[in-house]
Amino acid sequence: MLRYFTAGESHGEALVAFISGLPAGLKVDQSFIDRELWRRQQGYGRGGRMKIERDTAHILSGVRHGMTIGSPVSVQLENRDWKNWQEALPVGEGDPARHKRVASPRPGHADLAGALKYNFPEARYVLERASARESAARVAVGALAKSFLRELGIEVLSHVVGVGAVSLNPQASWEQIQNLFKREEILLNCVDAEIEQLMKDEVDKVLKTGDSVGGVFEVVAHGVPPGLGTYAQWDERLDAQLASAIMSLQAVKAVEIGSGIAAAAAPGSAVHDEIGYSVDGNFTDFTRTRNNAGGIEGGVSNGEEIRVRGYLKPISTLRRPLQSVDFETRQPVSAAYERSDVCVVPAAGVAAEAMVALTLSRCALEKFGGDSMGETVRNFQGYRAQLQSY
Repeated sequence: MLRYFTAGESHGEALVAFISGLPAGLKVDQSFIDRELWRRQQGYGRGGRMKIERDTAHILSGVRHGMTIGSPVSVQLENRDWKNWQEALPVGEGDPARHKRVASPRPGHADLAGALKYNFPEARYVLERASARESAARVAVGALAKSFLRELGIEVLSHVVGVGAVSLNPQASWEQIQNLFKREEILLNCVDAEIEQLMKDEVDKVLKTGDSVGGVFEVVAHGVPPGLGTYAQWDERLDAQLASAIMSLQAVKAVEIGSGIAAAAAPGSAVHDEIGYSVDGNFTDFTRTRNNAGGIEGGVSNGEEIRVRGYLKPISTLRRPLQSVDFETRQPVSAAYERSDVCVVPAAGVAAEAMVALTLSRCALEKFGGDSMGETVRNFQGYRAQLQSY
């Protein structure tokens, strides 16, 4: 079974990610992992932290001679900002006078709920773990999941659908999204250059007013065969697993699969994807005239592209703070301010790619099994032959 988790704080010494269950013999490309981490750091509207950090993955275990060896893989990401926080966040007791308190909780952040839950007198420790900095560790292990999926012909990428009041219409093609991935400069990761400039204008508006802006990203998984996930149990449904994975990302407040939101207001005849038959099919000879289902029906992948959208609220830390209350005095004050981004929609899309890749990898390994890549690929090819002979 594929399992993964992360550890570390935003201003701690490092982030660490662990993943177990990858078959032995998977080629690990360090440059690919680092480029995924670079992609997460890009985008117009990022804050000062991105000028400090240059994320690179330091693999500690589970990989030898450029290949996975079947044991758990651990990856460390150094926090370069740690040198500025060693006295404020020491592992030992340290000097309390140098502690950097978060004296008033920020509306929309985990500050107050976390302080109440863990009985903290202020929100420093809450901020440190709840921060979206943690998603960098997910991207690192997500890159390994992407490498695994590529061996099965599956690719996972994202693009930005909306920023603020500006949105992309119509749907982007897989080829357009692939071209985005090849760019060496990322603005807002939108396939339409004119719309992207309008998105930039949205970011500029909030930059001038000390505000922040959210948006919508879409993750597309291309080449997914029918049969991943199942309707047999509620928690094994692929759409449920993907929704949970995307919703777990910081600031995501809604998830959509396919045309789920528009479908709620449309008649069934305009929503459901009609089925045809042609000898030119990919995995099977069954065809679809459209993909409103987003590649999943009844909790099972149906062979079409999987399309998942995440709706991102504006960042909670504002340069023009909202009203809050001082933790100690309980008196009304402005919310605390920490160096922060203004818009993170493209970066959230990259983190969401990692979560989709990890979810699909787990489902693929549950279906095809294999302790080595050779075994997994043989099993996958056997299943593909079964589909083609159906």
